[in-house]
Amino acid sequence: MSFFAPPPTVTAEIFTRLPDRFRKPRPTAWATANRGGHAIDSFLEGPVFDRAGRLYVTDIPFGRIFRIDPNGTWELVAEYDGWPNGLKIHRDGRIFITCYKRGIMLLDPEAGSVTPFLETAGSEGFRGVNDLTFAQNGDLYFTDQGQTGLQDPTGRVYRLRPSGELTCLIDTVPSPNGIVIDSAMTNLFVAVTRAQQIWRIPLGTSGLVSKVGVFSQLHGGMGGPDGIALDAEGCLVVAHTGFGSIWRLSPVAEPILRVKSPAGISTTNIAYGGPDHATLFITESQTGSILTARMPAPGQELFSHT
Repeated sequence: MSFFAPPPTVTAEIFTRLPDRFRKPRPTAWATANRGGHAIDSFLEGPVFDRAGRLYVTDIPFGRIFRIDPNGTWELVAEYDGWPNGLKIHRDGRIFITCYKRGIMLLDPEAGSVTPFLETAGSEGFRGVNDLTFAQNGDLYFTDQGQTGLQDPTGRVYRLRPSGELTCLIDTVPSPNGIVIDSAMTNLFVAVTRAQQIWRIPLGTSGLVSKVGVFSQLHGGMGGPDGIALDAEGCLVVAHTGFGSIWRLSPVAEPILRVKSPAGISTTNIAYGGPDHATLFITESQTGSILTARMPAPGQELFSHT
């Protein structure tokens, strides 16, 4: 049920697709657990732009990191023993990876190396970290999803201070996925995939987490909300995987725009780019494509670019 009229709909365009030379369909342990055991050639995630305007994306089942130039040309930057999902760039240029298999990793794009940064929390391994975001003060927030869902609502959201202090903010989330923080650092938004919800986590000055609520309730489908981003007008943009849509929600969660995929329905994640930062780049993982759509406002300024 929806209490809102259908928002205007625009159709994205295919910007580029993973070149055939990188496509070798085969079974993997990740695909066995997450894609029904089907042989796949890629699963793209984690789009993020560096200051030179180059787009980085991950390929989870094959441990690959690709870089795409503004003309759509692909380059393999790194390949390692892991399942990389989210990517974010620090202000100092370091590239952080949430690796489902190994924890938080660091990518050196020039050397093509991936090294451990945070593999455990209090000597306990993570369940399977998923996505991450930086606040403007350098705090790193990330989700620890694993195989949690409605059957096991124990997914976690962590905060890592620049000092190294690690705090579990909440550990009762049924499948925490995409994550973003507003520029005032007062609200953290988390995509809760299996519940078809976006949660809002207030960040009070006391450091305590309380009154966590549902910001938006999406409709059902084969997947759920995945990657999320904020724009300069305070609207939340949600990649709805399994439905082939991107939703733009107003600051009070009204759906005000739908971006529809012209390819598959596995719209997993999003990043703002282009000369004016008002073009949305979308990873569509069913077809291994990068989609684009012009948006009404540019994306929120990122920690990496300030």
